[in-house]
Amino acid sequence: MPVKYDVIVIGGGHNGLTAAAYLARAGLKTLVLERRHVLGGASVTEEIFPGFKFSVFSYVVSLLRPEIIRDLNLPLHGLTILPLESTLTPLPNGDYLYRGADHYESYRNIARFSPRDADAYEDYGRMMYFMAKAVKYILGIIPPDPASLHPADLNGLLNLARRFLGLEREQFYTLMRLMTMSSADFLQRWFESEPLLGTLSASGVIGTFLGPRSPGSAYVLLHHYMGEIDGVFRSWGFAKGGTGGIASAIASAARSFGAEIRLNSSVSRVLTRNGSATGVVLESGEEFSAKVVVSSLDPQQTFMKLIDPTLLPEEIVEALRLYVYRGSSGKVNLALDAAPKFACWPGQGPHLRGAISISPGVDYIEHAYDEAKYGRFSSRPYIDIVIPSMIDPDMAPPGKHVMSCFVQYAPYELADGDWDQQREAFGDAVINTLSEYIPNLKDILLYRQVLTPLDIERITGLTQGNIFQGELSLSQLFFLRPAPGLAKYRTPVRGYYQCGSAAYPGGGLSGATGRLAALQILRNEFGRRDKT
Repeated sequence: MPVKYDVIVIGGGHNGLTAAAYLARAGLKTLVLERRHVLGGASVTEEIFPGFKFSVFSYVVSLLRPEIIRDLNLPLHGLTILPLESTLTPLPNGDYLYRGADHYESYRNIARFSPRDADAYEDYGRMMYFMAKAVKYILGIIPPDPASLHPADLNGLLNLARRFLGLEREQFYTLMRLMTMSSADFLQRWFESEPLLGTLSASGVIGTFLGPRSPGSAYVLLHHYMGEIDGVFRSWGFAKGGTGGIASAIASAARSFGAEIRLNSSVSRVLTRNGSATGVVLESGEEFSAKVVVSSLDPQQTFMKLIDPTLLPEEIVEALRLYVYRGSSGKVNLALDAAPKFACWPGQGPHLRGAISISPGVDYIEHAYDEAKYGRFSSRPYIDIVIPSMIDPDMAPPGKHVMSCFVQYAPYELADGDWDQQREAFGDAVINTLSEYIPNLKDILLYRQVLTPLDIERITGLTQGNIFQGELSLSQLFFLRPAPGLAKYRTPVRGYYQCGSAAYPGGGLSGATGRLAALQILRNEFGRRDKT
């Protein structure tokens, strides 16, 4: 007889672990099954080269919901977030833009390029704070369906309308612009200098197949601005021990509530009977039964591989067939023999302990996007850099360093050849671009790990290597994510739920989807509400 659980969670990424922790906290017998040897999904820390530890995929912390940190008491389980307080944008001419924790220093640095931008910077930050605060509400609710006449949906829409109609007129107009404009067009309402425009607009394209001039990228800008650490919006940090430390802390919390977690346990299929999920079977043939099965995997895995699609209504299958992934990001992890020396700012300093953005202007990023549109990786890519060993010395041997490089654009589908053939050329393009700003890079480079969207797909299971489990486009947000009728985590198969980033509110290292899915499961299947 298969072992019986209340809930089985498929996938040990941060959302799956979050869902498991909340469910176990409510007293349910919960099992997490992870196919890899390490927990975290795309939030993992691994020692790729001897002595060098990398946040292999996700690499910074911002979107992790404060209510999850509080509810699960994650600091007690080892979560420590170290601040990333600055952003350096090196420029091809040897100059740089630097924005740090010191407001007046940032003002002076921006004013070197445009006094008008320096004056507008504080007003922009204040407005975005109010936008993030306004949208924060919807990160904690189940999205109401405007096509439904169910009282819960109607009440949800009414509450949502009250929230947004309570905004001041100019704030409401700004929110509408953020939901519809390109990040470049939105930012040009405030700023004029290219280094500032380029760096800020880059937040509107991270993880998406959009350019800074693509409509809809302004929402992605807001999505990343909603990150919150200790009550401060747009705060970025680095988890001590790498992003795997986040997964470890959530897993520790889940275990403390009684959850069981198994590694090297790849689920082959979800077992069903009479239209209801009854358990899972592993590739090894081992079976487990449960009242509820929760998948933290993307829709391709959740609906097209783990269950028989004929169990789904035809319109749902068609909507999922049209769901857009479009992986567009790569990752290059470097092991260095010494600290990098930037041409614009030689030597060590605070600039190496923050984010470093290769985004000298909007045109630079847009040209990188132009190549991707036609199936080529960017020869001069946008690169977002963090040097974790400057913040957490345990990430590398003494005197040596690790450098994390998030790279766009790297389209999943190439016009010429395939990624197995193009991987090293892509890595060379990243190294050559970096070397324009870091003259000593090739001299101190010990090892490199080049991850293409295909590699990300192979290792993590993310379809097309999309870090958000699908595009964060307006057509795939709120009650439309991942498809109409599937935004409330329940699926047409009774007792089968989804809790991955493809569900609302979307991608990022937030855990919000896992939490909301768990609360729905507790309410729908077990008739109780969590104590949050």
